Amino acid sequence: MTHSVLLAEDDRPIRTALERALTLEGYQVTAVADGIQALAAAHRERPDVILLDVMMPGIDGLQVCQVLRAEQDRTPILMLTARVETADRIAGLDAGADDYVVKPFEVEEVFARLRALLRRTTAGSAGAEDGGGPGTGSDGADEPGEASGGAEAGGAYEARVADSGVVEAADLRIDGPSRRAWRGERELELTRTEFELLELLARNAGIVLDHSTIYDRIWGYDFGPGSKNLAVYVGYLRRKVDVPGSRPLIHTVRGVGYVLRED
Repeated sequence: MTHSVLLAEDDRPIRTALERALTLEGYQVTAVADGIQALAAAHRERPDVILLDVMMPGIDGLQVCQVLRAEQDRTPILMLTARVETADRIAGLDAGADDYVVKPFEVEEVFARLRALLRRTTAGSAGAEDGGGPGTGSDGADEPGEASGGAEAGGAYEARVADSGVVEAADLRIDGPSRRAWRGERELELTRTEFELLELLARNAGIVLDHSTIYDRIWGYDFGPGSKNLAVYVGYLRRKVDVPGSRPLIHTVRGVGYVLRED
């Protein structure tokens, strides 16, 4: 199957090189040079995935992302950024991006991240059709909580999973088919990646999931021990889930990974 990519990058050499590499990789590419063209192409082409530079003249990549998300457009977005500070990356996630690559980058890393986003989109669509959430099979035998590599038991604290695909853990309620989540009465505004990360942690409530397991389940690709990608997403997810005044649910187990539980 040929996937379509909308590439928005104002640097001509980078845009040309990426367009050529993506085409050789088998993608159908629409390449544009600024944010206004990117929005027009997104509305016109309806691509399978968007590769979006942050710094562009006029409307920048963050604004393009915000507009698309405000329109309820859930096309996966991979941001290209030369900004390496955590706050800048968080700004991209806050705008609704699903992942990011820091310049300068290897084109193989771009390919790997695009493949991971497209796999997640396909899996999410299949899960919605059969009534299950990401990572679930029709017979329930592929639940993430069952024999996940590198996971450690954390006691008797367990998630409750209804036949409808709704997961409940502590005061969290996560509806996989509709991709909505609540903490108490408050609905959480989550990006695709944040939702899938929270659902994975909730389905494995009380179990410590190591970094490699989470990377494999969420991105389909292990970015290695030096990557801060997961820490950035967990930090941003905490800002939405563990708001001041509420009991923290997402905990770091140093040297291992993360666990969702009430302490």
